[in-house]
Amino acid sequence: MDTSPSALLRLFVPKVPFLAKTALWHSLWLSPTSSKWDLRTEMTVNMIRSLMDSPEPTPLLKQQRWSLKDPGIKGPMWISKVTVPPPKEQDVLDALVDAIQALKEADGIYAIPAVQPVEAEWTGYRANVRYDRPRLDLSEAQHYQRLMAEVASPVTILYFHGGAHYLMDPASHRIPTSRLANHINGRCLSVRYRLSPQNPFPCALLDAFLSYLSLLYPPPEAFHEPVAACNIVFAGDSAGGNICFALVQLILQINRSTTRKSLAFHDRTIGLPLPVPAGLSSFSPWMDISRCMPSVFSKPQYDYLPPSLGAEAAARFPHDEIWPTDPPRGDVYCDVSMLDHPLVSPLATNDWAGSCPMWFAYGEERLADEGKAVASLAAKQGVTVIWEQYEAMPHVFLLLLDYLRASKQGLGHWAAFCTEVAGGAISTKATTLATKGTCREEVRERMQSAKQARMEGKEGEAQMLPKL
Repeated sequence: MDTSPSALLRLFVPKVPFLAKTALWHSLWLSPTSSKWDLRTEMTVNMIRSLMDSPEPTPLLKQQRWSLKDPGIKGPMWISKVTVPPPKEQDVLDALVDAIQALKEADGIYAIPAVQPVEAEWTGYRANVRYDRPRLDLSEAQHYQRLMAEVASPVTILYFHGGAHYLMDPASHRIPTSRLANHINGRCLSVRYRLSPQNPFPCALLDAFLSYLSLLYPPPEAFHEPVAACNIVFAGDSAGGNICFALVQLILQINRSTTRKSLAFHDRTIGLPLPVPAGLSSFSPWMDISRCMPSVFSKPQYDYLPPSLGAEAAARFPHDEIWPTDPPRGDVYCDVSMLDHPLVSPLATNDWAGSCPMWFAYGEERLADEGKAVASLAAKQGVTVIWEQYEAMPHVFLLLLDYLRASKQGLGHWAAFCTEVAGGAISTKATTLATKGTCREEVRERMQSAKQARMEGKEGEAQMLPKL
């Protein structure tokens, strides 16, 4: 997307009548959300909804390139850019492939990826500076030293950004990660994992796994010292939440293995079982790539996420050099045969025993039911679970509507969990989790039915783009 003033005018001017009507209806209390939202929220959510459901969708590569524009580094944040080198040994990749195979219940198609360097950003809070203060002209190592000089807690957040697995990167999430770092008096390592559709499953999960191991066992020339697992908290929003849960399940599956006793990693031997992190936290995590749960098909008045793409809409979606794939893969993130794999859709997981404590937060959104199902199962299996759902809030509202009291409260609760779980002071606490379709048998039936419909081409998205 072109972000020049003229391009933005071409985008927003046609929306003026729509926005005027939105403002009028809200002011007259005729909008169904007038009693819950202020005018700014009403305008923002409806504008996002209008853009996401546009009759003239933007090609996938153009969306991706626009989302990767770096806004620059300024204001109250320290950023130190690093590259995590790949180990010369193949054990990390072999362990991932073994876990994928062990968790498969049916034949599934995926390509074994190469282990590649992973870019990431150490993020911290820079105190007592204006929001327009430019970044200092220092080396990345010096930026890391300045960042660590303001860190007062050992808590380290390993952050995975959202964006439906094909959009955004750490640069787009610098503000929320720097705020989290400020709240915990610690630091975040925000990972630039490989994006789909160019790099389908399990590329992103492999990058996430490599990043975690590199925190625990720093490779040569890393800026950081080893970080104890008891001080690491996984965090992410939307698709980043999906990666968080998949990464924990990957660690659990590696630890279940009876054939592997150790991993070779940068000339050292890591004994198994691998340590699990102190906690897992996610805002609006995307748990089900098959999109089969009841709330996905509902029409939530507070959310902007569109429903699954129908055949008619799919037919007019513009093609480009990255999508659709040739032959069609059926889903941006993976082949449709893998939709119900636990490392693709954590909703498919049957065993969370041994997991670290989990923190969930959702709005009243399309993805809520899949989160409830995962949280319910994990709690029944003895995992400490904190569940929060915010009234009248859309998907990832904490990032999009950060001026709201609910967003500030959510950020505070998120940071408090990260701090408290590293100290071991967490117990299960949840609001209402009851929802249709949380029975494991019903969940499996829903996922298999959705997968089969995709494989048979009965759904528009079997050929085109999932709009999540």
